[in-house]
Amino acid sequence: MSPLEFAAQFRTQPLDQPTAHRSLVTPSFLLTQGIQISIVLAVVGLVFAILLIRQILAASPGNDKMALIGGAIQEGAKAYMSRQIRAVSMIAILVFAVVWYARGGAASAGFVVGAACSMVAGYIGMMVAVRANVRTAWAASVGAHPALKIAFNGGAVTGLLVVALGLLSVGVFYLVMEKMGGVKSAIDSLIGLALGSSLISVFARLGGGIYTKAADVGADLVGKIEQNLNEDDPRNPATIADNVGDNVGDCAGMAADVFETYAVSLIGAMLVGHLTGPEGNHAVIVYPFVLCGLSILSSLLGIGWVNFVKQKATASLVSGVAVSGLVSAVLFKWATAAIFPNAVSMAGKTITADSLFYCAIIGIILTFVVVWITNYFTSTAHAPVRRIAKASETGHATNIIAGISVGHHATLLPVLAIASSIWVCWDLGGLYGIAVAVVSMLSLSGIIISLDAFGPITDNAGGIAVMSGLPEEVRKITDELDAVGNTMKAVTKGYAIASAGLAAMVLFGSYVEELKAFLHLKEIAFDLMNPQVIIGMFIGGLLPYLFTAFGMDAVGSAAGAVVREVRRQIAAKPGILTGQDTPEYGQCVDIVTKAALRQMIAPALLPIIFVVGVAFLGKEALGGLLIGTIITGLFVGIAMTSAGGAWDNAKKYVEEGNHGGKGSFAHQAAVTGDTVGDPYKDTSGPAVNPMIKVVNILAILVIPLFFK
Repeated sequence: MSPLEFAAQFRTQPLDQPTAHRSLVTPSFLLTQGIQISIVLAVVGLVFAILLIRQILAASPGNDKMALIGGAIQEGAKAYMSRQIRAVSMIAILVFAVVWYARGGAASAGFVVGAACSMVAGYIGMMVAVRANVRTAWAASVGAHPALKIAFNGGAVTGLLVVALGLLSVGVFYLVMEKMGGVKSAIDSLIGLALGSSLISVFARLGGGIYTKAADVGADLVGKIEQNLNEDDPRNPATIADNVGDNVGDCAGMAADVFETYAVSLIGAMLVGHLTGPEGNHAVIVYPFVLCGLSILSSLLGIGWVNFVKQKATASLVSGVAVSGLVSAVLFKWATAAIFPNAVSMAGKTITADSLFYCAIIGIILTFVVVWITNYFTSTAHAPVRRIAKASETGHATNIIAGISVGHHATLLPVLAIASSIWVCWDLGGLYGIAVAVVSMLSLSGIIISLDAFGPITDNAGGIAVMSGLPEEVRKITDELDAVGNTMKAVTKGYAIASAGLAAMVLFGSYVEELKAFLHLKEIAFDLMNPQVIIGMFIGGLLPYLFTAFGMDAVGSAAGAVVREVRRQIAAKPGILTGQDTPEYGQCVDIVTKAALRQMIAPALLPIIFVVGVAFLGKEALGGLLIGTIITGLFVGIAMTSAGGAWDNAKKYVEEGNHGGKGSFAHQAAVTGDTVGDPYKDTSGPAVNPMIKVVNILAILVIPLFFK
C-alpha cells in the first residue's frame, strides 16, 4: 500500500464510524496488512528473547566448582542434541521425498522450514537453559527473587522463541507461496510445514523423554533406595545424566512440542477458514495471525510483570499469566471488530465479530481452567497428592494404586471443559469458531512455556547447589523454586494436551473439508453403521496405547542399563560412597544417549505406518482412525501426565517431613511411585500430544495419493 493510498482511506472514511475504526490503524489496514503486522510483532518477540539471553549470560556463573558442574551438563546436553539432530535428519530426508511426491516442491520446502524451526526453537532454548541453571543457583545466594528472575527469564527465552519462530515461519512462508501460486497453493504447501514441525516434535519428545527418565529412574533406584543418597548427590554416577536429561526432555522436547501445536493450529485455522469461508474472503486467513501477533505483546507484558513485581514464586508466575490473558482479551476485542466489520457466512452459519470474539475468549478461559484443574491434581497443597502420600505408608503397591486412580480421576474435568468449549464454539462460529478458540489458547504459549522451562532450570539449579556444596540457606531457596517448577511443568503439560485435543478436532474437520474439496463432494458422512468407520476407530483407538507402550519399554530397558552401570561403579570403586573416588559420570551419559537415539525410532514411525495402512481401506476408515486416535489419545495423555505429576509431588511431600519423611518406609514407596510416574509424565504421556497431530496431518497429506 502506497502512502497516498493509505492517506486516501482517511479522506473517504465516513464520520459516523466507531471511534476505534477512525484510529491510526484503520480496519482496512489491519485487514490487508495483518499478516505483515504479526510478522513484525514476531520479530519484536525475537529481539526481546535476544535481550533476555544477554541479560542471563551477563549474570555470574558462580565459583569454579559450579562452573565445572555446569559445563559438564552443557557438554552432555549439546552432545545429545547434536546426535539427535543427525539421527532425525536421516529419517526427515525420506519423509521429505514422500512429501515431494505427494504434494510437490512447495509442500516439501514447507516441510524443511517446519522441521528446521522446530529444531532451532528447542536447541537454542535448551542451550540457554543449561546456562541459566548455574546462574540461578548462584543468584539464590543473593535472594529468592533474583534467582526467580534468572530462572524465569531462561524459560521466557524458550517461550518467546516458540511463538516468534512459529509465527515467522508460517507467516513468511505463506506470503512467499501466495505470491508464487495464489492463496490455495500457499495453504496447501503449509501442510508440509505442519508435518515437518510435528515429526520433529515426536522425535524430540520421545528421544528427550527416554533420555531424561532413563537417567532419572536409574539414579533414583540405586541412589535413593539402595544407597540412601539424597537427590543430586555427587556420589551418584547417574547425577550428571539426570541433570542433562531435564534439559533435553523438558526444555528441548516441550519447545518442539508446543511449537508444533502452535504452528499446526495456526495452519489448521487458515485451512478451515479457506475451505469453509466465502471465496476470496481474506479476513478469515488474517485473523488467526493477528491474534497470535497481539499475544506476543501481552506475553511480553506478563514477562515484565514477573521481573519487576516482587511476589512469592507461585503468585508471581500465576499473576504474570493472568496479566497476559487480560491484556490479550482487550486486544482481541479491538482486533476482531476491526477485521470483521460485517457478518460472514461460513458453511451455512452466519458468523459475526462478537461470536468470534467470544470464541477467542473461550480459548483464554479454557487455558486458565485446565491450568487450575491440573494444579489441583498435581500440587502438594491439594487432596489427590496427599492421598498418594498417605497411601505410601502401607507400601509400594498402595502408592501405585492411588497414583493410577488419581490419573484416571484427572480426566473428568479437563474433558468436560474441552467438550463444553467445543459445543459453545461450534454454536457460535462452527468449525472456524473452534479453530479460533485453539489459536487463542495457544497464542499465550509465549508465557505458558516460560513456566514449563522454568521447571528444569530450577531443578538443575538445586542439583548444582547440592553438588557444589553451597550453604543450606541457598539450597532452601533452590528447593522451594524447584517445588514450584515441578508444579509448573505439570500444569503446562496439561495445557499442551488440552490444546492438542481442541487442535485435533480442527484437524479432523480440515481432513473432512479437504476431502470434500478434492473429491468435489458436497457432503461426506462417517456413518457409525459403516464397518469401515468402526474398524478405523478401533485401530485409531489402539494407536495411543501401542505408542505409549513403546515409550515405557524404552525407558524401562534404558533405566535398567543405568542401574547396572551405577551398581558396577560402586562395587568396583567403594571409595565413591566415601568421597575418595570420583564417579565416571560419562558412562551413564553415554548409555542413555545411545538408548534414547536407538529406541525413539520405532514408536515415532508408528503414526506413519498406521495412516498409510488404514488409507488402503478407504477414506471412511481413515476418518475413523483419526476419531479413535483423538479420543483415546486425549484420555491417555491426561491420565499419564496427571498421575506422573502427582506421584512426583507425593514424593516431595513425604520428603518435606510428612508421613515419616526421608528414609522412612513411606518414602521408599513414594520413590517407587515417582519412578513409575517419570515415564508417564515426561516420556509417553506428553508424546501422545504431537503423535495425534502427526496422524491428522498425514491423513490430509495422503488424500491425493489414495483417494483419486
